[in-house]
Amino acid sequence: MSTSDGGQEQPESPRVVVTRSETADGPLSSELRSLGLPVLLWPAVAVEMAERGPLEGALQRAASFDWIVFASRHAVAAVTRILPRPPGGVRIAAVGQATAQVLRQRGWPVDLLPADANAAALVEAFEATAAVKGSRVLFPASSRALPTIAAGLRQLGAEVVQVEAYRTESSATLDVEDCRSWISRGGIGAVTFASPSAVDELEHALGKTDFDRLLSTATPVAIGPTTARALADRGHTPALADSATLHGLAHTTHRLLQRSEAQPR
Repeated sequence: MSTSDGGQEQPESPRVVVTRSETADGPLSSELRSLGLPVLLWPAVAVEMAERGPLEGALQRAASFDWIVFASRHAVAAVTRILPRPPGGVRIAAVGQATAQVLRQRGWPVDLLPADANAAALVEAFEATAAVKGSRVLFPASSRALPTIAAGLRQLGAEVVQVEAYRTESSATLDVEDCRSWISRGGIGAVTFASPSAVDELEHALGKTDFDRLLSTATPVAIGPTTARALADRGHTPALADSATLHGLAHTTHRLLQRSEAQPR
């Protein structure tokens, strides 16, 4: 406990759990700290590049595609590591402002960006443009990619080549006993989730009892609708980030905790 100049004890600020794979100076952790929120790093998932061969082979034929679809920043990183410049004549679609921002930072155009940051919205955006029937689409995806994009575009008449660009695995660096210690003594105000995989892996690592115990007192905050659905499927009602970006996730968490502290005890 800290004390004011008058000697009265002041409660410590509630901690915010970051479940995405990042270091202490990572983008979400840094933004939360800049807002005055203490952070606990609980990396529930680890992201690794997939075997290079299949993606490299697909990108060698990049000019034969009409579209490349990016559903995450990790896919952007995997593709641009092999193909730094966008192939001429190929249009680019992105899910979410964060993915689009990384593409633009690397000099890639974004030709299609749905208003909502989820896979279903991307499929709807393609349907609205009437630009997908008969086209060839390259989809560099996660090892755990849901079928929404590939199946949806195929139903619209596209030929979709889905290739694994990166792997999402359980994290070997998560200290489960330390997590359980924090859950036991309280003091956690919010738990941030930037992907459905983080929800899956944190529940798996902690076990359902401790996972439910954590989210019975700490507010889960989801970056987007798909992540929110993963939490809702487990019986927890999350707050949804104002925008599907790490910036939006951090600022929504800050606002929720400020509101909670302002409520009479």
